[in-house]
Amino acid sequence: MEYVNGTFTPRLLPWTSTEGKPCYLVTDDGGSRLSRLADDLEAAQLATGVDVLGLARTVLDDPMSPYTEVRYAGLRLAECLTDALRVAESRGMRLSTPGGAGSTTT
Repeated sequence: MEYVNGTFTPRLLPWTSTEGKPCYLVTDDGGSRLSRLADDLEAAQLATGVDVLGLARTVLDDPMSPYTEVRYAGLRLAECLTDALRVAESRGMRLSTPGGAGSTTT
């Protein structure tokens, strides 16, 4: 569990259950094996997103790209966006609220 704003918050993991439901990690050790695995998977998901975006741009920039290639690129981009949003949600849940410790306000 992450200690945020005076309470422990379970960590949203970068994968889902076999039923498609969110998985959470409840631990007081941010360096546990499962925490490190989640960190590594998040990094891999974001790196994959960068790679897929680069490849998809090639297809999308070509007005002669076949429909099936454009559709495939769109599907892969949607998968990567889903992963990236899950990573952002997980990391956002572990941040303190505005005005709390570690926050910056203007």
